[in-house]
Amino acid sequence: MIHKIVIPTPFAVGDVNAFVIKGDALTIVDAGPKTPEAYEAIKYGLREIGYSFNDIDQVILTHHHPDHAGWIDAFDQAEIIGHPYNDLWLKRDKEFMAYHDRFYLTCLKEEGVPSNYFNWVEKMKRPIMLMGDRSLDRFIGEGDIVSGHHSWVVMETLGHAQSHIALFNEKTGDMIGGDLVLEKVSSNPLIEPPADPDAERPKSLLQYNASLTRLLNLPIEIIYGGHGGEVRNVHSLIEERLEKQHERAMKVYDMLNDGSRTIYELTQQLFPHVYEKELGLTLSETIGQIDYLLSKGQLLEVKDDKGILHYEQKK
Repeated sequence: MIHKIVIPTPFAVGDVNAFVIKGDALTIVDAGPKTPEAYEAIKYGLREIGYSFNDIDQVILTHHHPDHAGWIDAFDQAEIIGHPYNDLWLKRDKEFMAYHDRFYLTCLKEEGVPSNYFNWVEKMKRPIMLMGDRSLDRFIGEGDIVSGHHSWVVMETLGHAQSHIALFNEKTGDMIGGDLVLEKVSSNPLIEPPADPDAERPKSLLQYNASLTRLLNLPIEIIYGGHGGEVRNVHSLIEERLEKQHERAMKVYDMLNDGSRTIYELTQQLFPHVYEKELGLTLSETIGQIDYLLSKGQLLEVKDDKGILHYEQKK
């Protein structure tokens, strides 16, 4: 049995969902942002089904973003479980945070973003205060059986986050999908630093597309998403969103008809009214479309003597 708890957030995405699964263990999937309002919503949601924070045996995180990983601190008796990448953000040690800043500053420079926007490196850390302060007790990954729920299997579904997992019950066709497939909107594949500082930047949109495509071969009846209502027309919705993403990429391709552009210049064209307010999100979107076009062999990438990347159509 799955029980949904709707939790308010201070973010533009609106409310976030947590899910309680009853079985041999009492499990909650995701834990809202660390705000007083979210705490009260979780407490009320648990009380509605006859439980309190201390009754929960385990908290499973679909990913580390603050609207999902905040109130892990409130579950004193529970084991905190998730993909290993969560721990980089939950621990937030000095070494990782310094690496975080270097990674994003390098990205901004390569994208051709003017230096007066470099303060976005600090801005991007503001939501961290709404994350929990506990590290994971146990890691899970692809193919693992969810303890206490033998019908549920873990799937690594990277893209929206480098820590993203989904839980799938093939017997019932139920999936608890985090932000993988949402009812009303397509998730933004965010640019995040790789766990290994020596590794290449993860191609988030390509990961996300692969995660979505994988679902087309599964007998999914319903996805319990991290925001909004449940998704039932799963396969048709995924096909529609993959097609729309391709169309967005071709729009970016057409922008390069009259010469090369930087990521920043393309972002200004794509999001003229919101790019300054939502620079991190809009740059991530643009980078994703460029990664997609590069993977299709349709673009050339050229780095100038200042280290700025420029993109042009491949003739």
